[in-house]
Amino acid sequence: MPRLDDVVSADGTRIRWWDNDQVGRPAPDVVISNGLGASPAAWPWLGGDGRPSSSTPRAVTWHHRGLGGSDRPADPERIRIADHVDDMFAVMDAAGIDSAAVVGWSVGVAVAFEAARRAPERVSSLLVLGGVAGGGFRAGPSWAPEFLSRGLSTASAWSLRVVGPPVAGLISLLPRSLDASTMAAFAPPPLQTLAEVAREFSHHDWTWFSQMVLAAGKEPPIPVDAVRVSTTVVAGEFDTMAPVEDMVALADAVPGARLVRVPGTHFVPLQFPDLLAAELDRLRSS
Repeated sequence: MPRLDDVVSADGTRIRWWDNDQVGRPAPDVVISNGLGASPAAWPWLGGDGRPSSSTPRAVTWHHRGLGGSDRPADPERIRIADHVDDMFAVMDAAGIDSAAVVGWSVGVAVAFEAARRAPERVSSLLVLGGVAGGGFRAGPSWAPEFLSRGLSTASAWSLRVVGPPVAGLISLLPRSLDASTMAAFAPPPLQTLAEVAREFSHHDWTWFSQMVLAAGKEPPIPVDAVRVSTTVVAGEFDTMAPVEDMVALADAVPGARLVRVPGTHFVPLQFPDLLAAELDRLRSS
């Protein structure tokens, strides 16, 4: 069964990490560089629902600093992409993983690319979706001017401190009967997963989460033209947080990257799990 454990990162911060406990499966192992504050439940096809199949590879991930059981750093400024990469490598060391196929989502895309840039021997391939390699972020329709979309993203990050708590209160009222373990006969898998992910997400400290989002938005661009690992970029046509144009530009900038466009939103992991599983298998076997 999947398990949780703790590891101390490079700056002394205790990080809570998750392992689907599929040790011994064919290499390479998988590291999920998750969306900020997302839980393993967002990845049922990697055993995030606690029910890995006979074909599920070993996968690990971690909870970001100050979220999901991980401690906040002693220095509250240590929440940049470089710090998340330190946490990722600490988890890999604790799990005994020298090199892995890395799946990056949202802010986790920048973490994945920075890890590949800093230590290419530790990243065998990249599957990235719903995020870019640093350079800030933008929100809103793809036709919006960049200054407006980046302004909207910053305002949205600040607003989490106000709108987050009441939204979380509403989510907490969802009955446990909506969990995937009891909904299988009544709702499609994406809806089952969404209920679990939303409930876990609602437990965050929203002021701290807002700080984390704002810190990610200040990151400079990560040079991806030197990345030499097999890379697949999955772009959601209706993603307003990582517009498809930005994802296409990312794929163009990474040498030899494969671009896959899907009719999805920012939540591609919940909408197209089978497609992502197939793309990951393709990378792991290449």
